[in-house]
Parts: sequence; structure tokens; C-alpha cells
Amino acid sequence: MKQRIITAILALIIFLPFVIYGDWPFTIFVYFLATIGLFELIKMRKINFYSIPALLTVVMLWTLLLQISGDVIPGIMLSKLEVIMIFAMLLLIFTVLLKNKLTFDDAGFLMLAMIYVGMGFYYLIETRGAGLNYIIFVLFVIWSTDTGAYFVGRSMGKRKLWPEISPNKTIEGALGGVIAACIVGVIFQLVHPFHYSMIIVIAVTVLVSLVGQLGDLVESAFKRHYDVKDSGNILPGHGGILDRLDSLLFVLPLLHFIHFI
Repeated sequence: MKQRIITAILALIIFLPFVIYGDWPFTIFVYFLATIGLFELIKMRKINFYSIPALLTVVMLWTLLLQISGDVIPGIMLSKLEVIMIFAMLLLIFTVLLKNKLTFDDAGFLMLAMIYVGMGFYYLIETRGAGLNYIIFVLFVIWSTDTGAYFVGRSMGKRKLWPEISPNKTIEGALGGVIAACIVGVIFQLVHPFHYSMIIVIAVTVLVSLVGQLGDLVESAFKRHYDVKDSGNILPGHGGILDRLDSLLFVLPLLHFIHFI
């Protein structure tokens, strides 16, 4: 527990200045975090990170993170979607050129891993551009959900939520997390109101809390499938980047999809 607290404090000291300042230092920092997150997934799959397909996946991740709506490269009429489609074709070609050292399943994994990581971190950059208050709101809701779920689950949890994926999570804990998130959401709206009614903010808070917990379960399912305890070890006591940001990667795209941000 002591190591977890120390790591959390150090991580906040590093993370918060980038979040508060924003602009290009934050964008570069997000690229760094996203690259580590992709590396963690590729390592789970036991694909050589320095192989051509893996390195190409990193390049495509960086392409997906670009905050542009037009051509990826000036003068070459290719949108991000078209570049990603070309990338998918190249991965399939590599399954032949590498004589099945890269299988169809591997190619599909690299493609989905790039989208999963890239989508979440792309919207992290987008959210910071929309305003610091949105990121703070989401972080507070996710942290309060985790805290509420932990303490309610330990004190009152009896019915397992999904024991095959995460044996320690309970239904009571999940509901406790939602309630704790709603309390924080209401306080946030009272102190620093959004241009929405309280009812909408509460509804969005419930959605963020539930989807955040689903994002956590998705990451747990990955680890269970690949038989690893943590996605990485860059954060002692906490695991990897994906272990800490799994909820965020699901929540931020959703908030943009429903046009809350």
C-alpha cells in the first residue's frame, strides 16, 4: 500500500503539470503514454515490438493521434481513414511475406490494439483542447468510482460482478462506485458548473461511472486471457499505463460521441 501511494503521488506530480499547461507539451506527453500503452498490449501478445509490423503499428498509432481533419501528408490526398485502411492491407500482406510468423490473428490484434489505444488517447488530447474542467471532471468521477467501489465492495460486497474476469469485484461495489461518483459529480456541478442542467450532469456521471467500470473489466479480460497480472510495470504497485488509464480510454470517446464535450 505504501508503494502504491508513493507511486500515485509521483505520477500526479509528473502528470498534472502537463494537464494544466496543455498545448504541445501535453500532446507530446500523450503520444508518449499512448506508445507505452500500445507496447504493453503488444508485449501481452508476445509479438516482437521491434518487428516491422509492430513498428508500423506504432506509426499508425501516431497517425491516428493527429489532430487533423484533412490530408495526413500535404500534397498526398489520403485521409487518416484511408491511411489506416492501407495499414490494414499491409498487415495482411505481411502475414504472407513473413511466412506465417505473423498470423491473421496477430494482424487483427495489432489493428484493434492500435484503434483501442489510439481512440482513447486521441480523445484525451481533444478533451484537453475543449477545456481543463472536462478532464478534471472525468478524473474525479473515475477516481471516486474506484474509491467507492473499493470501500463498499470490501465492507458490503457479497455478489460477484464477473468472477471469471475480475474475482474481487462485486455488484455492491459497482453500485457503491456509481453512488460515490454521483456525489462528486453533484459537488463539481455546484462548484464549477457546466452549461448543462444538474439532471444531465448526474445522468452523464452515472454513464461515465458505468462505462469506466466496463473499461476496467475489458482490460482485466485482456490480462486474464493472456495470463498476466499487470499490463506493465512502469508504475510500481499500480502496474502499467493501461492498468491506470483503462477507464479513461473508454469514457473520453463516449463523452464526445454523446456531445457532452
